[in-house]
Amino acid sequence: MEWWQSVVLGLVEGITEYLPVSSTGHLILAQRALGMPRTEAVDAYAICIQAGAILAVIGLYRQRVARMVRGLAGRDPDGRRLAGALVVAFLPAAVAGFLFDEPIERVLFGLWPVVAAWAVGGAFILWLSARNRRACAAGETGIDLDRVDLRIALIVGFAQCVALLPGTSRSLATIAGGLLAGLSLGAAVEFSFLLGLVTLSAATGYKALGHGADMVRELGAASVAIGFAVATVSAALAVKWLVGYLNRRDLSVFGWYRLGLAYDAA
Repeated sequence: MEWWQSVVLGLVEGITEYLPVSSTGHLILAQRALGMPRTEAVDAYAICIQAGAILAVIGLYRQRVARMVRGLAGRDPDGRRLAGALVVAFLPAAVAGFLFDEPIERVLFGLWPVVAAWAVGGAFILWLSARNRRACAAGETGIDLDRVDLRIALIVGFAQCVALLPGTSRSLATIAGGLLAGLSLGAAVEFSFLLGLVTLSAATGYKALGHGADMVRELGAASVAIGFAVATVSAALAVKWLVGYLNRRDLSVFGWYRLGLAYDAA
């Protein structure tokens, strides 16, 4: 892999991982545009450079992460409650992924399933945004992150299972699950980011253990390092932008973007 290809894929991964637009779908398009054939090593690379996006969120939300660590040590009850909620939210997708990962990759990892998921997800975002605007107009502010309970965690966890379908977007599924469970938009977004730390870490570790050696041998250690570094910086910038944007606007722009992308790709 050329160094500039590593940069492109790192940018695509970092920018799209936490936006509700599907990083997997964008990486599939980027790999096609770069003329890269689908191999186990290339697929593993697309997953493993998620570690950069994970590091970015740890850095941006280090105080929240530190509270969870203190909670697990018995020194912060709210941090322990949030950590427990994240574990509960992670489990449904972990089980579903273990059972269905291979058939999903074999059958649905292609352009047309991704295009369909973009279109359906785009229409869903527009509906969800309209629903959220009506709730805000009615004075319903939603539940704060510190009040996330096991019911909300399970709803978000089962919603995350939908993101196993390529093109759906893990961020979209978990943010939507949070909103439908009653969280405020800000709390749903932050819970989605923090849940990503657990989910993406598990997926990255699984791929690295299974195909990491092949990835480094075929693509080169330098390519992995470049992709990781670029993904870290671009993910940090994308997350900060998204949080600032959603303080002023809603998710509608991502719905229109997905519909436009699906139309163009079709």
